[in-house]
Amino acid sequence: MALTLSPEAQDLLFREARTANTFTTEPVSDEQVRAIYDLIKYAPTAMNQQPLRIVLVRSLEARERLVRLMSPGNQAKTAAAPLVAILAADLDFHEELSRVFPHRPGARDAFDADEALRTRTARFNAALQVGYFILGVRAAGLAAGPMGGYDADGIDKEFLDDAHTVLAVVNIGRSGPDAWFERLPRLAYEEVVTTV
Repeated sequence: MALTLSPEAQDLLFREARTANTFTTEPVSDEQVRAIYDLIKYAPTAMNQQPLRIVLVRSLEARERLVRLMSPGNQAKTAAAPLVAILAADLDFHEELSRVFPHRPGARDAFDADEALRTRTARFNAALQVGYFILGVRAAGLAAGPMGGYDADGIDKEFLDDAHTVLAVVNIGRSGPDAWFERLPRLAYEEVVTTV
């Protein structure tokens, strides 16, 4: 086999992992979330930008505010999950470039001068990090339920400031009863990969 990752790890991260729709009541600790972040922070982004920002929704009051902003099909899942993370892009990521990409001193100024480029770059690289985050949740032995059905403007206004924009909302915890839908078909290699 061409992969060096063990078959068990491949199953945990990919083949057996699915979006969870129900969770147990077992809490997700700050230590678990820190371990997830401490793993995924090493995954690549362009120029080491790291624009992902994470808001953990723990309090009942904050959870109620978030549930109101979820689409009807996601409200009950979000209300019941042990932990919910709002994953956002920091549109002012360039302010950290002198620290995280120090060998290119002019990088901050190039992004500061072009808001459209900065926004596009922040959203793209933070979206990569959303994928890494989901894999990190799985690596921690937890289940993730990423969702895109929500009022984005409402979440931005309620939970974020003008420099941040939501990309995904992820329910996190141990999978509960009937957590999974049936595995859906995947496209074949020949349908996806072209050699030129």
